[in-house]
Amino acid sequence: MTVLDGILADLAAEGDALRAVVAGLDDAGWRTATPAEGWDIATTIGHLTWTDEVAVLAALSHTGGGKEAWDAVVLDAINDPSGFVDAQALELGAIPPQRLLSRWDAGRDVLASALQNVPDGLKLPWFGPPMSPTSMATARYMETWAHALDVYDALGERPEVTDRIRHVAHIGVRTRNFAYANNGLDAPAEEFRVELTAPSGEVWTWGPEDAAQRVTGDAYEFCQLVTQRIHRDDTGLKAVGEDAEKWLTIAQAFAGPAGGGRDPR
Repeated sequence: MTVLDGILADLAAEGDALRAVVAGLDDAGWRTATPAEGWDIATTIGHLTWTDEVAVLAALSHTGGGKEAWDAVVLDAINDPSGFVDAQALELGAIPPQRLLSRWDAGRDVLASALQNVPDGLKLPWFGPPMSPTSMATARYMETWAHALDVYDALGERPEVTDRIRHVAHIGVRTRNFAYANNGLDAPAEEFRVELTAPSGEVWTWGPEDAAQRVTGDAYEFCQLVTQRIHRDDTGLKAVGEDAEKWLTIAQAFAGPAGGGRDPR
């Protein structure tokens, strides 16, 4: 099994878990508001469906006709940079729930196949820097996991917490400099040491062991934080150094403008 195959298997498992929760909802249940302002559960699944479909277009952009389809998405984004994501989520969220669920299912399957068939060495276009198929799969995992938290929260469900979240933690660490730039700040020149305790009890580490700036704590809380599903004050994460502490207040693993995050409990 390749690294990409492993990530796609984790993505499928995360999507299956979310699907199992929403599949039995009635129409009123699909309209349950989530913590994401203006979005209900249907809108959330609509957003995941749209993003998976767009990722497929990115994966096929090197094929005949594929570039035109991808370019059309980019033009939509350029024409409405601050609203096109919400617009697509709301549009898909308005279709009948079972039709939406079937469309999401189909898109998830096509995405896995499309990423596995990208020629070696080819980077996929995206709304930020181009990505390898492995990076795209990791990003899709992160977004699926984060939006699933919104659905679980809306329904009062407790999600299963697994070591699959290492994909989210990895993106969270790798996007440190992006978070600074996205907030109009210069990123620190020095690397940070990050040590996180996984759900299994394993300790995941990034950065030099002797780094002066350090972040330690629970991996699940870190993943919630970098996807802005929890407020900094509601975590037990420890920061050593002013730069490390600042990072924990602006961390953002997803593309786009700096998010407002969640209010403290």
